[in-house]
Amino acid sequence: MRLRAEAWKFRVRKRRPATPGAAPPAPSAAGVHVDLAELIDMRHRVREVQLFSSPARRSPLIGLHHSKLRGRGVDFDQVRIYQPGDDVRTIDWRVTARTQEPHTKLFHEERERPVFIMVEQSHRLFFGTGLVFKSVLAAQAASLMGWAALGHNDRVGGLVFSDQEHHEIKPRRSKQSLLQLLSRLARANQALGSPTAVQREGFSLALRRAREVLRPGSLVVILCDERTLSDTAEQQIALLARHTDLILMPVSDPLDHALPAAGLLRFAEQGAQLELDTHASDLRQAYREMGEARTARWERLAQKLGVLLLPLSTQEGMIEQLRDYLQHKGGAR
Repeated sequence: MRLRAEAWKFRVRKRRPATPGAAPPAPSAAGVHVDLAELIDMRHRVREVQLFSSPARRSPLIGLHHSKLRGRGVDFDQVRIYQPGDDVRTIDWRVTARTQEPHTKLFHEERERPVFIMVEQSHRLFFGTGLVFKSVLAAQAASLMGWAALGHNDRVGGLVFSDQEHHEIKPRRSKQSLLQLLSRLARANQALGSPTAVQREGFSLALRRAREVLRPGSLVVILCDERTLSDTAEQQIALLARHTDLILMPVSDPLDHALPAAGLLRFAEQGAQLELDTHASDLRQAYREMGEARTARWERLAQKLGVLLLPLSTQEGMIEQLRDYLQHKGGAR
């Protein structure tokens, strides 16, 4: 169950002033929802972190994926005179017959690739005890990835999915396509908080749809709640990884991993209520172990598939987390 935003804010006000080791303050109103203007402004922050490879510098994050050319095609470049060592299968027989001199075709590798950003905006993300809600953090990261990919001259598209529906944007190399994705993302984010029926397999359905529409060699960025990884979703991710490159970015909140010793906590969702006595040490230990098990499951999945795992937390700024990760990977390389 999720803790309603109003109840969380009220409980935080009761606990002030903060004590050492206490949970971070509740998100401000600006961190509860995000609008299209904020997502567009994210383009100015792309320069703060090197996400995509460049001729002068290879990014540890995306540079690894650009070396995997699975299913990528080649484009015709030019015809030149045959030279010793050229593959005879590439001889252009029409030009050879016309000029009476052997000519061969030259091809160059297709460098631009579709970047498909899958971002969840379900009610399970409408929660946060850190700087922003998880839904806002996922939207900001998706926007940053989109602007970075567009600046790298890649085709950008994606899929915004929630509890009830999903909206798909076909990858194109145009700002209009990215703005369409961000507009859908902002609308889905603004709709969070209103009562609605919950569809538990929305993530699996979105993954299945991605498998149907994506071409081999695409780069897929998956931004979802850390808790959304089910057996069905894990199977769909494994199938998707066979023909695409993946970056897994599960989003979490400190309260997903540990309960504070704050006494009686009341949770509510769609008329159902739950009370937890967080002074019980065995309850807090069991809750912590569940959080650790979710983290370990993501790590095992990423290791098994050989894909990048970049977890994000509401406890820190998104840019700072990405920068720290890239610096760590760059030093390791």
